Amino acid sequence: MSDPHALRRDLRARRESLSTAARMAAALVVAQRLRQLPGWDRAAHVAGYWAVRGELPLLGVLPVLPASARYCLPILHADHTLRFAPWRAGDAIAPNRFGIPEPADTHAALVPERIDIVLLPLLGYTRAGDRLGTGGGWYDRSFAFRQLAPAPPLLVGVGFACQQIDAAFTPQSWDVPLDAIVTERELVSCVRQ
Repeated sequence: MSDPHALRRDLRARRESLSTAARMAAALVVAQRLRQLPGWDRAAHVAGYWAVRGELPLLGVLPVLPASARYCLPILHADHTLRFAPWRAGDAIAPNRFGIPEPADTHAALVPERIDIVLLPLLGYTRAGDRLGTGGGWYDRSFAFRQLAPAPPLLVGVGFACQQIDAAFTPQSWDVPLDAIVTERELVSCVRQ
C-alpha cells in the first residue's frame, strides 16, 4: 500500500478491531517479553508512553522494571522534540496540547540521550525495524542522533502483531529505525545490514 494516509487508516482499523480483553491480555504478555531485551536488567531509565487512541497499553511494565530503573514518560519540549520525565503510579499528570497525559513535575526531565531503553508506540512496523507512527515526527526528531550511532538508547517499538506491514513499505529518510519490536506474539530483533 503506497498511500501513507490509506495505510494509516487501515492500521488504525486493525488496531481498533481488537477487543478490550485482547488489548489487556496483549499488554501483560508484552510486559513479560520486555524482560528479554538486551540490557533490561541493567537499565537505569526506561521511557514508556501513555497509551492513547488504541495504542498497546503499558500497564504491566511498572511491575517488571528492574529495581534500580526509573520509569519515564515523554513530555513535549518547545524545540519540537521530547524530553522524558520520571513518573510513578499516583504522580500528578496534566494533558499536553494534544490531550495526552504528561507528568506534571518536569523539573527532572531527561534528554533522549540519557534514556537506556525507549518503548515507542507505533501504528505499523516492518520486521526490519521500520516504524510508521502517527505522522507528527516527535520520536524521529528526538532520536535523530541514532541515525548515526548505535544504542543506547535501545529503541523498541511496542504494538500488536496485527500492526505488521509488508516489505513494500518504504520509510522516509528521516525515519529512525527500531532496534527491536515487541508484540503479544514475539520479540523481533531488528538487525540492519
